Amino acid sequence: MSNDDDELGPIDYLIVEFPGSRMTGEGLPLLVDLVDRGIIRILDLTFVRKELDGSVIAVELADLTGDGALDLAVFEGSSSGLLDEEDIGEAGHALDPGSSAGIVVYENLWAAPLSAALRRGGARLVAGGRIPYEEVLAALEAAEARG
Repeated sequence: MSNDDDELGPIDYLIVEFPGSRMTGEGLPLLVDLVDRGIIRILDLTFVRKELDGSVIAVELADLTGDGALDLAVFEGSSSGLLDEEDIGEAGHALDPGSSAGIVVYENLWAAPLSAALRRGGARLVAGGRIPYEEVLAALEAAEARG
């Protein structure tokens, strides 16, 4: 990691399941765009597959690009060491058998200057989280129904 520790932005992760292991690559250009614009920095990117017997295996990026449909070469070597075998196993347990997932750990570069300024001022993060998309939609629909 090249940033000074005081200048790190918040670190997040996503686990994105591909039911039936069908990966189209449709979101990859958008991910690359976020990196290119300096909004995020990919720290780790790995893929796993949950076999029909329930076992979880890591999938090499090269194995995903063999048919030419996905171009993941830009992410080759994205490994900071934050994501370990235990994390990969836990992520795999959340998958349906026969599905694959991408696991991405990323730094929110856009928030690094704010985070650094707050830390210099003595502030510290005491909680964080993410509201799932489905919950946001349900809350908005409920608010709209209340009128």
